[in-house]
This record gives sequence, C-alpha cells and structure tokens, in this order.
Amino acid sequence: MTKARTRWPRQRDAEVPITSGTSGETVAAARVNAMDLETCLSACAAHSAKLVASLDSRRNALAEALRHLLATHAATVPAAPATSPLPLLRRPAKAGSGSALLLGDALMDPLLAVGNKALACGYEDETKLALMVADTVLTQRKRSRAGWRLRARVLEAMGAESAAVIAYERYLELTDDDGFGVAVKVAGLREGARLRAELVQRLATGCPEAREFADRPVVESWAKGLELHARGAWDEARPRLIGALLAQIAADAPVGEVQQTLSRYLTLAREQAGVAGGGSAPASTGTRVPAELAAPAELTGLTTLYAEQRRARMRGPVEDPTFGGVQWLTLGEFRNRIAGKSICLIANSQRVGNSSLGAEIDDYDLVVRFNSYRIDPAATGRRTDIHVSIHKHGFNWDQHVDTRLIFGGISGDWKYSLRNRLVPGAQTYLGDESLRWPVRDIGRLGRDVWSSIPTSGFNMLWLLDFLDVNPRIDLIGFDFYESGAYRLPAAMRMPITSVHEYTSEKAWVMERAQSVTDMRICLR
Repeated sequence: MTKARTRWPRQRDAEVPITSGTSGETVAAARVNAMDLETCLSACAAHSAKLVASLDSRRNALAEALRHLLATHAATVPAAPATSPLPLLRRPAKAGSGSALLLGDALMDPLLAVGNKALACGYEDETKLALMVADTVLTQRKRSRAGWRLRARVLEAMGAESAAVIAYERYLELTDDDGFGVAVKVAGLREGARLRAELVQRLATGCPEAREFADRPVVESWAKGLELHARGAWDEARPRLIGALLAQIAADAPVGEVQQTLSRYLTLAREQAGVAGGGSAPASTGTRVPAELAAPAELTGLTTLYAEQRRARMRGPVEDPTFGGVQWLTLGEFRNRIAGKSICLIANSQRVGNSSLGAEIDDYDLVVRFNSYRIDPAATGRRTDIHVSIHKHGFNWDQHVDTRLIFGGISGDWKYSLRNRLVPGAQTYLGDESLRWPVRDIGRLGRDVWSSIPTSGFNMLWLLDFLDVNPRIDLIGFDFYESGAYRLPAAMRMPITSVHEYTSEKAWVMERAQSVTDMRICLR
C-alpha cells in the first residue's frame, strides 16, 4: 500500500520515532522528543492546508482547532520580517536554540486542543501530529499534566502500551485529583498485559514446535499456517500460527496487531474444534489432536483469558461488578424520590465560594451539586444529596451521595464511563438510561430548537422543571460563570468550555424565575 506523502518538516528534529517495546525500546518511546514550538506550528500550518472540505467530521473539528491555534499565534507574536512572508512555513530553528519560540499561556489551550482533536481522528498522520503537540508542550513544560496525559493517550493509541503506562504514571505523580480515571486505566493496562502474557505462555507451552517458527518472518509463517489450515492440516498449521504470534511479540509489535493475531488464532481453533467434534477429527487419520481441541475446557480457558485481558484494558480491574449493590433509578422512580421536597442547585461559581450561605443551603431537603464541586462548609454547605456529573470525567465520583445522575449524549460512551469510573459504594441510587440526557431524550429538544450542547446544570434544571413535583426550586450562585469558576483545584485548571451557550440557558432561567436576588433565583 502506498502512503500519502506528508508535508511535514523533514528535518531531523521533527521526526517522531515510536516503538512499543518492553525494555530499552519502551524507555525510548516514553522519552519526550525535544520539539521546539516553531517546528510544531510549522507542521500544524502544513496539516491545516491539507484539511480542505473534508467529509470526515473529526477532521473538520481538527481543521477548526488548527485555524484557531494559528490565529492565536498570529495575534500574539510580532509581525514577521518582510523577507519571510510565510513565517509558519519557513524552516524552523533547531530545538534548544536561542531563537526558539516560547509556549505562552495564550497558546497552551489551543495547542492542546489541536492535539486532542488530532488524536480523535484516529488516522496515522493525525496521531503523529498529536504526539508532536504533546512533545512540544512537554519540552517547555515538563510538569504539564495535560501534556503527559495527551502523550500517554497517543502512545496507547499507537499500541505502545508499556510506554503509555510510564506517561500515565508521570501524570498521576503530578495530580492530586484523578478525575479522568487514569489510575484505573493504568491498572487495567497492567492487568491486561499480565493476562495476555499468561495466555501466550499457555499457547507456547502446549505447542513446543512453535518455537521453531518464532524467529521466522511473521507474514510468511502466518500465511503458510492459514494455507495448511485450509487444507485440513491443523496439526501442521498450528505451530506456524503460534510461532507467528511469538515472532510478533519478540519484535515488539503494536498491541493492536498482537490482539488481532490472538483473536484470529482462537477463532481458527474454535472452528477446528467444531470439525473435530463433528466426527471428522484429525485423530481419525492417525494424527495427534492438539490439547485445546481434545479438551474443550482448555480452549474455553484460553478464550476466557483472551476476553478477560480485553475487558481489563477497556475498563480496568473491577473487584465489585455490582458497584456496591447500587440501585438503578428510572425517570419515574427519581420523580417519586424527590416529590414534595424543597431542593436547591448549587453553582460552581466564585459567587458561591465567596458567600456565607452554608447553613441556609444545608436547610433544604435536597442539595444538588455538579461535576467538580468544591466544599467549604461556611460558604457552600456540607451536604450533597444528589451529585450530577457529565460522563467525561470522574471528579467527586468517590464522594458518597444518596443519588448520582451521570449525563451523556452518546449511549455507548455513557455506558463505558460508568463501567470505568463508577466507584463501588459511593452512591445508593444511580440514574439509568432514561435519565441519561434529559433535554434531548425526555424533552426531545433537537438542535433545531436548542442548538448548543446543554450543560449538566441545565439538564438537571430542565428535568426538575419538567417533573414539577418540588414546592421550592432555588438556584444558588448561578451567574453563568460571570464571577468565574469555584471548583476542585485540579478542575480549576480546566478552561470553561465554549461548547455550551450560557446566554441561552440564562435567558431560559430568567423567563421562568419567580424572584431573583444577587445569590438566589427562585423558580417555585
């Protein structure tokens, strides 16, 4: 297959070598490649020029992020000399030179946004761009948590899991609040690697002949094994197939490729077991039946190991699959639990943080807090009865509450987050899928009616207004971030997202308000 030619800078400093080994090569993959900002911006400019009228929505999102980055850079640097009409496309200075650009605060968030959007595309060129962004950030800001997390995610996507674990652990060393569930991710990757090693060891032990093919080219052994399998010579095909797997591991192949080989081999083994069980087993011709075919329990055990290591990588080890015996709440059951009670919704705003309403807040029957809320008893009150959070991060998911409602627009992503981030015993009741995305799923307010993505606060507020079973609904400190955010320290470093339309949400609230003061908006 011919690869498309890239327009990236070809200098030595811009090259992005990646390996996925488990020893010296892992260390090499985990080591940050020194990357100056000008080289990265030059690559971003070249990549932006390629993304014209793409049919892929992910690449369109990346193109918008690139335009924003380049516009921000142009607005924050002096005009280029007349001899350099295209400053972003000229040959960059070598990393570490005195003329290298500095990564200022104004450029930090746009640059990270490009890295995240590039990684979301899932294509080779964009993944390399994401790695270059991470290395650029970490070259100048070695303690950047966002940079280490981005780099770890890129390495994981490239199949360099061992190196990804090193980067994830560096992120964990730098943060006190693991709102993104990185510790669980690391545990899952480690457990997945352990289970896969056990699976491969069992295959190799059960087929000593495979060692003969472990030093041969992977494609050659695999192709010959498939040919022999198609001819019904499984006893000859099996050593070659397992040998190809061993050769992949010895060559530090990306995890995704090894996973595909394991999956395909087990599929072939199950097919062969079906043939053997149907009365035409190889044993009828005097050949030896492999152990996993002669004993269905052995093949079942191998398949179980494969499934367990896949699950561990996806969600991490789960000691309590019932999550502490959590009880699921439907829309109707949630309505019945809150009916007739006074309820207040506490904003994560500086207006609340600077207040002295703690005692008044705790006097309500139900106290609702959002996402990465912060507790200061005198200002915010002590109690949290209902915690409402977007599914994309896990801030405060370990804090015990009576009811937790997790919102998310895409069902699959929402379920994945619950499996990965829910903390056993931290909640008694959990909203089910009928409460997943109230504005869209219950209200049926499509983008033609409500074009922006509703915030967690607006989803909850809309839900309470829709149910209309509370004699008192008060919003405390809701100024729609005019006073700034008041959140957990780790979340304070996250920008206030621009995907929401706070002006429209404020207008909706004010249309229904019964009374308004500096600190309190009463809807009932």
